[in-house]
Amino acid sequence: MSTAEPINTQPVQQFIKIVEQIDKANGKEVKLNITTAKTLANTLGIVMSRLAGDYEKLLKNSSGNTTVTDTSIQIELDGGSNWK
Repeated sequence: MSTAEPINTQPVQQFIKIVEQIDKANGKEVKLNITTAKTLANTLGIVMSRLAGDYEKLLKNSSGNTTVTDTSIQIELDGGSNWK
């Protein structure tokens, strides 16, 4: 699966709308038929897989761009004798 392919997030959006509607109606539970639940689970799996892959790429690319340098800092303390 190419990361350039758009993900169909319609099942997630529909689920969010259903939850919002039930919440506004003071409902106590959300029921989904098995087809809707499977579609939602599949979509969430795709989204999470893409997110994990993108995160791995980000970490891999950013770790190659950082350089560690040995920098020396010298501090001299004079006890405050030159304080003005």
